[in-house]
Amino acid sequence: MEKWFETSWTSVVAICISAIAIYFAVIIFTRLAGKRSFSKMSSFDFAMTVAIGSILASTLLSKSVSLLEGLVGLGMIYLLQIFVARLRRSSRIEKLIDNKPLLLMDGTKILHENLKKARVTKSDLRSKLREANVLELSQVRAVVFEATGDISVLHSKDENVELEDWLMEGILK
Repeated sequence: MEKWFETSWTSVVAICISAIAIYFAVIIFTRLAGKRSFSKMSSFDFAMTVAIGSILASTLLSKSVSLLEGLVGLGMIYLLQIFVARLRRSSRIEKLIDNKPLLLMDGTKILHENLKKARVTKSDLRSKLREANVLELSQVRAVVFEATGDISVLHSKDENVELEDWLMEGILK
């Protein structure tokens, strides 16, 4: 326990230099790779974010990982992200990598089997409806469990408003 507060000035300086270098490397790599690097549009985007965090922590705090090794690892993660993003242009690859959105409510009808598949409770669903300012179930046109894990509530007070097919494209029912 006494080692919690022990360090050398050399270690502190090394951490500071590494932090500055890694910080600027992340900015540069993100500018080169694009904003998508930190989006949460799909599971591979999430994996990218976790990997970057792990590399940052290891490079800054582990004496067994050099700054150069951390920068190379970081660069490789960004290159993989760019490579996979290009591969995803193929619908076959996209199906392998991305989760599909799942319909949880079709109008006012709750799709109980889909709630089970998504591991979403009725309580979670009610919470999302309230969050979307739904005052009556008759306002609900659809509730979608998105590929990112978010829940989207499509609703309208005007009962004559129809949901466009394009918005529902690719959603598992």
